Amino acid sequence: MKRSFLEDYVTIMLMRNKFLFISFLSFFFIIGFFSCNGDQPPATTANDSSVQQGKTLAVTYCQSCHLLPDPSLLDKKSWVDGVLPAMGPHLGIFAYGTSIYPSKRTDPNVNKSYYPSQQIISFSQWQAIIDYYKATAPDSLTQQRKDYIKDDLKLFAVLKPGSHALPATCYVKIDSSGKSIIYCDAIAKKIFRYDRHLQVSDSATVSGPVVDINFKKSEWIICNIGNINPNDEKLGTADVMKFGENKKMKMSAIPLFDKLARPVQIAEADLNKDGKQDYIVCEFGNLTGALSWMENLGNDKFERHVLRAFPGAIKTYVDDYNHDGLPDIWALFAQGEEGIFLFTNKGSGNFEQKEVLRFPPVYGSSSFELVDLNNDGFPDIVYTCGDNADYSRVLKPYHGVYIFLNDGKNNFTQKYFYHIDGCYKAIARDFDGDGNIDIAAISFFADYRNQPEEGFVYLENKGNFQFQPHTLPEGEWGRWLTMDVGDLDGDGKPDIILGNFSVGPTMMKSKIDWKQNPPFIVLKNIKK
Repeated sequence: MKRSFLEDYVTIMLMRNKFLFISFLSFFFIIGFFSCNGDQPPATTANDSSVQQGKTLAVTYCQSCHLLPDPSLLDKKSWVDGVLPAMGPHLGIFAYGTSIYPSKRTDPNVNKSYYPSQQIISFSQWQAIIDYYKATAPDSLTQQRKDYIKDDLKLFAVLKPGSHALPATCYVKIDSSGKSIIYCDAIAKKIFRYDRHLQVSDSATVSGPVVDINFKKSEWIICNIGNINPNDEKLGTADVMKFGENKKMKMSAIPLFDKLARPVQIAEADLNKDGKQDYIVCEFGNLTGALSWMENLGNDKFERHVLRAFPGAIKTYVDDYNHDGLPDIWALFAQGEEGIFLFTNKGSGNFEQKEVLRFPPVYGSSSFELVDLNNDGFPDIVYTCGDNADYSRVLKPYHGVYIFLNDGKNNFTQKYFYHIDGCYKAIARDFDGDGNIDIAAISFFADYRNQPEEGFVYLENKGNFQFQPHTLPEGEWGRWLTMDVGDLDGDGKPDIILGNFSVGPTMMKSKIDWKQNPPFIVLKNIKK
């Protein structure tokens, strides 16, 4: 969700001639600029001394912002043509050799001090970092899969709604209490409610793409991301959905609060124990963002407090892990400084931050769950990574589903990994009723050319952290962006809903036409 979608491509093509002309002029401007500067890009080839210097410099400068990325995590081309040119501006390197990276200095939504006012390192030092990654990175990444995904998923029956437009589903939810389905279309900007028979029972227009809903007894708090494409504008809002006559959906004219940086989740808790419900907001943002909480001052007034001023906040859980009566917050961050953080509530709105897991900046963290997988009374972590719409659009062998076990003191150790290209979300439940926690996972950037079946993978828990992968039959695949689990018909068994977002960037085409598929499908649990 944080990268450019198909609409950007159309705009680029329309402006192509203008862009080429401007780029032509810019090229000669940059040549002139370098010829007038004393510190010019060196015209030398890499040698052992330069590579070693680059390694030392990478430790100093690249590690100052995030976990030091090992060259083996990407291929040479992705480092040299994608990631490093994008990282250069953070060190004051906006144009280097033939690499020209568009400056964000003029973006009114980005603080003028975001980028350094002058180069932090010299061109020769920057070249040494390039030499290090180019010399030590592999030519390509090796793809490995230990288990073949069988298309024999018999635990679920596939149910589909009727007629539909171009699928652009950015949110799906099974409302177990109401035995209904809620989904939002990002292009139409509408929320739909379906009954258990998959017939439309209600709809409402919204101001922007809805990516999360906080369900309350008398109303819904709607998380409107604002603009789904990457930007630093604060167009996001927390809107209120009321219910009028016959319980029909009706949007309130005034948001609960607004001016949010691309929010993707809104959670609720009385964080300062004053008797009023506050809200925790994942402001994913782009270059800038934050994990923040909105203190409820009463009379529909809120005061924003920042817990962590970094972009990429994508998912939180509220849990009083130390049993002191104060709600604590677990949060996943993507977008560079990736990791899972625990914010311990110290009272009076104060929190103590601890990083419990840290991931390389190229992982593309996408979701996590807290669930006790080994029945020891402590929450373990199911984590996914797979966002692949960034500066390195190659299949990555470390994308997939991870399990990290809790030692009882919130120290986590990896216990399990299953490779799924472009994995976007995983939900852990006992789907088959055998007492073991299974995992349902989706991918938005699957290997559609060679293994399109990994778009949805059901990992059946066979015990002792051994999982058997299953998938849907061919023809039931979609471009799954979002997923939810709930009991749709009240039979006590967890069903699954998958949301089809048929547009957006991809590295390869699928033999299934996602645009002809429905906006969502329901996997009805038919376990006897």
